[in-house]
Amino acid sequence: MKSETEYKILKLVEQNPKITQRQAAQELGVSLGKTHYVIKKLIEKGFIKFSNFKDAANKKSYIYFLTPKGFFEKSKLTKEFLDSKIKEYNRLEVEISMLKEESKRN
Repeated sequence: MKSETEYKILKLVEQNPKITQRQAAQELGVSLGKTHYVIKKLIEKGFIKFSNFKDAANKKSYIYFLTPKGFFEKSKLTKEFLDSKIKEYNRLEVEISMLKEESKRN
């Protein structure tokens, strides 16, 4: 998968266009620097656009929105993320089954 962080940021922006980079970093559990870097790359790729709030007291406040290209990328990443999680789930299921068998033998 390209980047779980990319997927999660696209999802956050879609859900809350007024989210700050600091809020996104906190929600994702990653550094503000990483969040800034990923958002910057998503903007460069044309997946996200941003503009200043017209009525914002703090002129550094931005509103982010997904471009049509961003919506398409998010749907691709959603499928990749789901496939990755299903594989992880299946691996864990096998491991749990093996641990249960080992536990029964002891």
